[in-house]
Parts: sequence; structure tokens; C-alpha cells
Amino acid sequence: MILSGIRVLDLTRLLPGPFATQWLAAMGAEVIRVEPPTGGDWLREMPPFMEGTGAWFAAVNRGKKSVAIDLKQPEGRELFLRLVQSADVVVEGFRPGVMARLSLTPESLLSQQPRLVYASLTGYGIGSRWRERAGHDLNYLALAGFLGLNGPREGPPVPPAVPVADFGGAMALLIAVLAGLLYRERTGYGIILDASIFEVVVTWMQPFWRAHRAGLRAGREGMPLNGVFPCYRVYVTADGGAMALAALEPAFWQAFCNAVGHPEWIPRPFDPALIPEVAALFRSRTRREWEMLRETIDACLEPVLEPEEAIRSLDDLAPALQKEIPSLPFTVDGQRLVAMGPPPRLGEHTMEILKGIGIESADLEDLARRAIIKV
Repeated sequence: MILSGIRVLDLTRLLPGPFATQWLAAMGAEVIRVEPPTGGDWLREMPPFMEGTGAWFAAVNRGKKSVAIDLKQPEGRELFLRLVQSADVVVEGFRPGVMARLSLTPESLLSQQPRLVYASLTGYGIGSRWRERAGHDLNYLALAGFLGLNGPREGPPVPPAVPVADFGGAMALLIAVLAGLLYRERTGYGIILDASIFEVVVTWMQPFWRAHRAGLRAGREGMPLNGVFPCYRVYVTADGGAMALAALEPAFWQAFCNAVGHPEWIPRPFDPALIPEVAALFRSRTRREWEMLRETIDACLEPVLEPEEAIRSLDDLAPALQKEIPSLPFTVDGQRLVAMGPPPRLGEHTMEILKGIGIESADLEDLARRAIIKV
């Protein structure tokens, strides 16, 4: 495995941080969730439930271990520092200042483990005046301008059903950690990293803002990729379904026009005035009829699947991802990387991990009686 022998202490909760560290687990790292003895990650208790655990929690925490330590207690912090000495990576997603109040600053942890890769996942980033402000996916999308471009022209913007900012932040965190490990291997030194969810969305928006300043005004339904071109739109079918046409390249658009008997459309892929004609054509056939047509041409024409349909389609489209075991979307020497094992119960591995760093059983039992750890 790519990251065999790498120990990650994961202090993150909810969705983005655990999503990133699960990828590390799938790559072979030992990921140890460090959670408070009471409560732990709230995502465990969020419905719906599968086998007694929140489905969202299970989806992003397979293949990990859980150690329950009260970091607010001096003895708990001492245990954590002992763990840091055995770790390669620490990942946390607290607001800036929380680790300092716990006397666990990045600098203090690197003094314990000079080769440590310390990575924070923050909302607005350490350089922002809003760095201590609370935020969630929808807030970041709103402030970056992403949300303002989402949805039909009439009415309010539509929040995306998928928390794209959270997942984008997770990917930025993952890239930072992997780069940090490479840096450590090259230099022998640890490093302090910060990934900002908001800044990820801003980087996505930069091409649109540059085009906006150059004269292509950003707006809902008014840009090349959100409906202004007849060759790149979602069209409603006769039975209320929808088809996604993405025939941007001339060859694809030409194939589509010839297949539907409208060769006169070929010179007009970017003519907004053509949209009503193409829309009327799509409304003349059912989605199934369009699906049958798309099987005969190479034109980037696909049905818009409902969730149940998309799940069923994985057997053909992405067989390696059809099961609920988290598999990474790339292979290594042809092998698929998977986060094996169920999600951990709160404190399930406390005894195992702490004994492994030299803490005696009697001491652990005493700590458990005083609720500093949970076993």
C-alpha cells in the first residue's frame, strides 16, 4: 500500500475532514480518530442509520480506529502528546485558536515530533479577517459567488444537493497532506499546512471572474456552461425526463444534428436563438427514445438520471464503486484502493493504541474511571 507505515491522528469531525482522511486510510495509512470521551463525532448520531450507525458517518470513516481522550484535561493532553511522538500526520478541523487554547499548537507538536506533518482544515483560511467565523458549505458557496450562479434565472439561487465546498476542501486537505509527506521525505523536516474550504471555492470561481472582467458577464443561465449555448444544455423530454447535451466540439455537434435530421443546425452550435428549436425537438420524444438514439451516435448525449437510477447504473458505469465500501477513483498498478473495515465505535481502539505507546493497563483503567479516556 502506498502509505503503509504512516500513522495519522485525525481530530476532524463531520464530513470534509473525515472524507479526506478516509482516502488516506484507503491508501494504507493507519488513521486514528481522536475524539472526546463523551459524544464524539456528531455525525454518528445523524439519521438515517445503517446497522446502528449514522449512514453519513459510516460513509466517511471506514477503515479507521477511534481513541477517546479528553484533550481539555492535562492528563488527556499528555496522552495525546505521547501519541504525537508516534505519529506522522496530525489533521484537525477546529476554528483557529482552539488548538492553542488546548496548549497543542502546531509548533508545540512539532517540538515533540520534528518530522510531523500538521494540517488544518479551516473555513476561511488563516489569512482571512473572518478566520474565526463559523461557516458551512452553503455559506462558503454563497460568499464565493458560486451559489449566485446556481439555478434558473427566475427565483432565488438553488443550493446544490451535494456539499461541493466541503468535498473540495477535503481534496485540498488531502493534497496538502500528501505534499507535506513528500516534503518531509525530501528534507527530513515536518511542516505546518492549512487548507481553506472557502478559498477552494474562490479558486474555482477565478476563471469566471476573469472572464467576467473581460466582458463575458457571469450570471445564471447566461454563460457558456450553464445554458447559453444550444449545444450545451439540459433539455426536457416528452415524458418529463431530461437529457444532457454536451456537444461542444464540432464533431459531436455535427453528429447530433445529422442524427436528428437537422444538418442546417451544424453552423449554429453557439447561437442562443436556436435553443427554442432544439428544445422543441427534445420535447417531441420520450427520454427512452432519446436514450435509444444516443446509443447509435457519438455526441456527448446522456440521460439525466434520478438517484435510484444512478445507483443502479454503477454496475455498468463504475463497477468498482457500486458497493458501499469506499473505493478510491484511481488504481495503483491496476489495483483498486479501498478503505477496509467498518467505521469505529467511539473509543473502540483506545486500549489498543495507548498500550502500543507504552501506557500500562492499570493506568488506563484509572484514566477510564475518571472519564479522561473511554475504552
